[in-house]
Amino acid sequence: MGGLGLVEMLNAQMIETALGPDGLGLWALIPAYNEAENLGSLIQTLVPFVQGVLVVDDGSDDGTDVVAARAGAHVLRHPMNRGKGAAIWNGLRHILSAGTSFEGNWIATLDADGQHDPGDLIGLVATARADPGLRIIVGSRMTDPGSMPLIRYWTNRFTSSRISKLAGQAIPDSQCGYRLIHRDCLRVWKPTVFRFDSETEMLIHASRGGMRIGSARIRTIYREGMRPSRIHPVRDSLRYFQMMHRLKHPPEGDGR
Repeated sequence: MGGLGLVEMLNAQMIETALGPDGLGLWALIPAYNEAENLGSLIQTLVPFVQGVLVVDDGSDDGTDVVAARAGAHVLRHPMNRGKGAAIWNGLRHILSAGTSFEGNWIATLDADGQHDPGDLIGLVATARADPGLRIIVGSRMTDPGSMPLIRYWTNRFTSSRISKLAGQAIPDSQCGYRLIHRDCLRVWKPTVFRFDSETEMLIHASRGGMRIGSARIRTIYREGMRPSRIHPVRDSLRYFQMMHRLKHPPEGDGR
């Protein structure tokens, strides 16, 4: 950790202590599409907190993969854009494969646009450590939405209430991509959608597979000049409602 400031050193040590031997080797997974402008500083800030960083470049054409590699991340590249869900799914499988030095149980997922503070890993990890029965910890911005756009806040409240009901457990901010995911989740999450809706499907599959989901408070970061969300209000909303209908009415014999 040479060259780190005192705060970064203390934060990294707190995460290591909170993880303990059961969580040895926390890795971070960042799905990214045309995020060359933001990605380098995020990776450099994140590196002290984790054993490894994997960036899944989802068909970018702005040099995202080059920036990620220069910043110290491992890079998995999709030749074309396949969606955030595909990037997360392939990234999780890659980390759990023999292709990395992963030795632990937990993988952190963060968005590439700078909305997630690596320092908030402390709270997510502490939540996992405090309740060993949890298998997903989802970041929650709902207790302190700060500068979150009002429409985004109420949309999150609405979707989270519906997803919590379907999952049978409280998930205050189901749309948050800042998560800790236990390796056990890959036994029950079998994605059928691969865009933004896949993160919701993961929660429902995990719940129906008997896995408990927790939450941890994180900061809400919306900076002036930040790139607008890539979620399309019509197309992705339609995908969401189609997926929710399928999850509410699964084919006979499908436990998910």
